[in-house]
Amino acid sequence: MSDNLKAYQDNHIENEDEEIYERSNGKGKELVDFKKKREPLIHNHEVLNTMQSSVKTLLSSLGEDPEREGLLKTPLRMSKALLFFTQGYEQSVDEVIGEAIFNENHHEMVVVRDIDIFSLCEHHMVPFHGKCHIGYIPDQKVLGLSKLARVAEIFARRLQVQERLTRQIAQAIQAHLNPMGVAVVIEASHMCMVMRGVQKPGASTVTSSVCGIFEKDSRTRAEFFSLIKSNK
Repeated sequence: MSDNLKAYQDNHIENEDEEIYERSNGKGKELVDFKKKREPLIHNHEVLNTMQSSVKTLLSSLGEDPEREGLLKTPLRMSKALLFFTQGYEQSVDEVIGEAIFNENHHEMVVVRDIDIFSLCEHHMVPFHGKCHIGYIPDQKVLGLSKLARVAEIFARRLQVQERLTRQIAQAIQAHLNPMGVAVVIEASHMCMVMRGVQKPGASTVTSSVCGIFEKDSRTRAEFFSLIKSNK
């Protein structure tokens, strides 16, 4: 029996509520929402027209002339860009994972690191970007490696705060794969700290979310952090 499997069996307590909830609303806990939030809108002319009108108003409020040559197509470009930046609302975890869960008698750690992520801070609507590292320990089932990056992309392509993004990725993998545990670390640079506010280029924010054996066993957690830092 592997050390990971033994540690999991020694520490694991069956609990349907464990690590897959985001908040309480007074009526009981709610699952993190892994579903679509909207249908594809990039070709929805009614939505695009509404957004373009709002962008023109914004440009005028900034003291610009929306009718000058350089800005004539800006409302449409900006509207399409925002829909692209938030296309994670058009995807669900179920659709992305599909049938890419495979039976495999493997109980050792799987790590995919240095996944590029780009997101929009929901506070200022400016970008933050960086690297995401995902690790999990299978319990008879493994996930196609590219799907780990795709899950990260779903939640990154929404209005976010880094703390929630990290937690959502971990909880989505835990809920859909039911492994022994999941660990996620994100290292990112926030333009709201670089271009405005304290204006500190070079500052980075690191967040982590762990569940299952990674939360209960310090040796497993330490192994994950060692692997994502090796050869850097």
